[in-house]
Amino acid sequence: MKTLTIIPSRLSATRLPGKPLLKINDLSIISHVFRKAQDANLGEVFVATEDQEIVDDVTNNGGNAILTSRDHKTGTDRIYEALKKIDLKGIDLIMNLQGDEPAINIEDIISLNKKMINSKSRIGTLAAKIKDFKDLKNENIVKVITEKNLDNDQFPEAKTFIRNSSNKDNIYHHIGIYCYSSTALEEFVKLSQSQNEIKNRLEQLRALDNDIKINVALAKSSPIGVDTEEDYLALKKIMEYKV
Repeated sequence: MKTLTIIPSRLSATRLPGKPLLKINDLSIISHVFRKAQDANLGEVFVATEDQEIVDDVTNNGGNAILTSRDHKTGTDRIYEALKKIDLKGIDLIMNLQGDEPAINIEDIISLNKKMINSKSRIGTLAAKIKDFKDLKNENIVKVITEKNLDNDQFPEAKTFIRNSSNKDNIYHHIGIYCYSSTALEEFVKLSQSQNEIKNRLEQLRALDNDIKINVALAKSSPIGVDTEEDYLALKKIMEYKV
């Protein structure tokens, strides 16, 4: 099966404007993510963005980037436009990576892709074990509740995604990476936003509300996402120390 990886990215993030172009080890965050996706070796990789500055940065660092509309409500709408513009034939799976997670584990990306192929799932995502139960009440950390306990071999369905919970059974830290079958992505973007999705600010609930199943693979760890300046400085310190 043929996989295409698309990384949506934009400069106008509310909490940390311009974050895709912030540098770690003299390379922008978005170009770090592009290189991780390339290292996973699943197929071609593109960044989809509304900003010419991001296109220029990615291409100047040897990557592929495509300019998309500024009118998209979600990253999934952006990757669908990019998919149509790229127009590669025979794409079976679309891997959607987050542009603000330069520390994502390559093995987790590969594992999700394999599980999608083996199970013929329509949508797959990742989740990690929760190490601190205080995170259950942290609304900035999205949680997923699964039908069955997660382990390295299982790929159970998600029951729901939530921001706040007192439940400790089969609940995991959701990692916002998705793999779509080409037909599921096309079906998803044609659906209207659900009330559940809007209320909870969780795009993936649109799929569950429309009976599109999402399977969940266990990730080795939760990568540090860059949402604030504190996140950026902490990740910069870790990544620059490793070099």
